[in-house]
Amino acid sequence: MAIDIKAIEEHIRGILIALGDNPEREGLKDTPKRVAKMYEEVFKGMTYTNDDIASMFNVTFEDDLDIKNSNNDLVFMKDIEIFSHCEHHLALMYNMKVAVAYVPNKKVIGLSKIARIADMVGRRLQLQERIGTDIAEILQKITESEDVAVIIQGEHGCMTTRGIEKPGTKTITTTLRGRFNTDPILNNKLMMLYTK
Repeated sequence: MAIDIKAIEEHIRGILIALGDNPEREGLKDTPKRVAKMYEEVFKGMTYTNDDIASMFNVTFEDDLDIKNSNNDLVFMKDIEIFSHCEHHLALMYNMKVAVAYVPNKKVIGLSKIARIADMVGRRLQLQERIGTDIAEILQKITESEDVAVIIQGEHGCMTTRGIEKPGTKTITTTLRGRFNTDPILNNKLMMLYTK
């Protein structure tokens, strides 16, 4: 589904009027167009399904690997910075850091692809919990590993700049799949790496 730039421009113009401003004044004349272009960029993940994203970033390495799929093999990345927008208030979710871990099962994904997946998933109207679920699902499809974990820490504009207005409040979510849920040794290893 393509993003309808013209419809966004019209609605932003209507919002400016509803706010009591004049969309024809110099400072606002091109605002609807600018906002529509920005929305096209920051919400581009909405034009792709999880299957589409898995297909886009399905670059794995198999030839030179000797993976025994033991409990000791673990790929872990952390501090992947992303942003997103809360679907409840369209407020920015920011200072978001994603950590991803998986136990290789015949395939290892290119490291930059993990960051690209996290970024694309964030570029949707989202819930932080769903971001973790979507990243885990996509990684499972690409790596064919059941053992995937995603930990996300972020701040939400709907908590920090409106409503309760508590700046600095952080939300941490975890998505644990496969042995990350059932194997305490693997889970402890994950938490040790995350807090390091």
